Amino acid sequence: MSLREILEDGRVHLVDGAMGTLLYNRGVFVNVCYDELNLDRPELVQGIHEEYVEAGAEILETNTFGANPVKLSAFGLEDRTEEINETAVRLARAAAGSRAYVTGAVGPLGIRIEPWGPTALEEAVELFQRQIRGLLEGGADGFVLETFSDLHELQCAVRAVRELTDLPVIAQMTVGQDGTTSYGTTAAAIAPELAELDVQVVGLNCSVGPAVMLDALEEMAATTDRPLAAQPNAGLPRTVGDRKIYLASPEYMGQYARRMIEVGARLVGGCCGTTPEHIAALRDAVASWQPTRSSVFVPATPRDMPDDHPVQGPVPLERRSALGRKLARGEPVATVEIYPPHGWDRDAIMDPARELKVAGVDAVNIFDSARGQTRMGVVPSALLVEREVGIETVVHYTCRDKNMPGMISDLLGAAGVGLRNLLLVSGDPPVQGPYQDAKAVFDIDSIGLTNVVQGLNRGVDPGGNSIGSPTEFVVGVAANHGAVDRDRERKRFRYKVEAGADYAVTQPVFDPEALERFLEEVARDDIPVIAGIWPFLNLRNAEFLANEAPGVEVPTAAVDRMRSAQQSGTEAALEEGVALALEMIEAVRPLVAGFHLSAPNGRVDVALRVLREGGVRATA
Repeated sequence: MSLREILEDGRVHLVDGAMGTLLYNRGVFVNVCYDELNLDRPELVQGIHEEYVEAGAEILETNTFGANPVKLSAFGLEDRTEEINETAVRLARAAAGSRAYVTGAVGPLGIRIEPWGPTALEEAVELFQRQIRGLLEGGADGFVLETFSDLHELQCAVRAVRELTDLPVIAQMTVGQDGTTSYGTTAAAIAPELAELDVQVVGLNCSVGPAVMLDALEEMAATTDRPLAAQPNAGLPRTVGDRKIYLASPEYMGQYARRMIEVGARLVGGCCGTTPEHIAALRDAVASWQPTRSSVFVPATPRDMPDDHPVQGPVPLERRSALGRKLARGEPVATVEIYPPHGWDRDAIMDPARELKVAGVDAVNIFDSARGQTRMGVVPSALLVEREVGIETVVHYTCRDKNMPGMISDLLGAAGVGLRNLLLVSGDPPVQGPYQDAKAVFDIDSIGLTNVVQGLNRGVDPGGNSIGSPTEFVVGVAANHGAVDRDRERKRFRYKVEAGADYAVTQPVFDPEALERFLEEVARDDIPVIAGIWPFLNLRNAEFLANEAPGVEVPTAAVDRMRSAQQSGTEAALEEGVALALEMIEAVRPLVAGFHLSAPNGRVDVALRVLREGGVRATA
């Protein structure tokens, strides 16, 4: 029989268990590339496969979970992608003989793909295909696509297989302790999504132990008629000394295997922490609990089916905030940027905010952790300003410091307390700040976060789950009109607009012609663009921006003007800095929807002077 035939015969079949756990237990440290062991220690890998065959496994997975060019590049092995995968199949085949089938194990790429990250879907397919080709060269009977949390990425992996072969595919997602993926997709919603793909078996693996997986599997069984696969961990790991130990016994795994078979599992096996002993216990469960007939799936009617995708249209821009209203009506806007305090002194942010309100600016932009510095958080800072000063804020929010669920939590909290205006940026690496050992997260970039917020504005989270009423964010993004790689910046700007950006704010403008060229190049991406304006305080200020500020381009002529003025003293330098800023406003006024003023060193008075003398109308 072929692998496809046994996957469709209605009986229960046994998959193997963990590979990495056994490699680690046998002295292979975690800093080693486990996929490379197919080449460097083939006898060790083949020996583990043989143990699983002896334990009763009918389907082996190759030692290739991370053998894609992205993950292999961390070890300098991306050029050996095909070789590693081909060799892995041959090792498993040698162990299987005629007693088991060999499936190519394919895991996530380890990077975010669109719409949550910068990697295009087409690029992701091509990366997966390098691994698939190697597995096909080795002679795999089919594929196990496992431990995916992003449905978009799993779809890319399936497409990568289907463009090269019609061999059977087992597609498995992973869920957390709450029974949902890291994107919030429920098990009940996963099953019909996977059933839409050209795969033979759908299911779950990794992340959780048998108890949680059983609950999730029951939800899947209610929403699909596809054969189900279940490969849980051996419980949750516990730290013992400096090691992670999985404590679920083989007997415990066997008990839960019987329950999983009862709810519809037709492939059972193990993931992290499982051993040949666990698989032997599962074998006994499979032998004693073979179904006498296939389970019957009755599709839910629309009335019975929960509405997990209540996608709505976003609230019109002019109804979201006063800033949104001015942008929607094409009225010029004026915002000023201030920094939260390094400590927790409220007056350090309230005093300048009050000054800006009196002056009549449209909104105060609360800047987020400039250059990796620690400051009061932007969301509580904005809340203080809006509630106690009574002026709208723009929450300048970076992607640097939190993963996507953490950012979503922040933004839902911001929406809940009434904050409406955002400026989403990827953020500067923390190495530029004083904490040299701090690690950036960069789970998703500003394009991915714009996609997330666009979903929230339509009432759904990234997993397609309802959040109740849609949020009402006015979404701003950054535009680097003077970028060295202009083609890349144009593409990123277009992606931001497609993701749902409502407006853009440029880097500080010191070359009007560069801004004009950029706006001409992105003319089809028609959203309001607000020009950033930075009045120099002195020569040192100008030299810093010209040489040390990421993404800011300051022409030599501007620095020379400041150098000449500085020779006449501090006041003369300030006057020249203001004059330069006024020239920028006059030059770009016809091109933009308004101005965003920086307040260097907290000098709100200088920013307001530039707005006043530049004739920028700033009304509340």
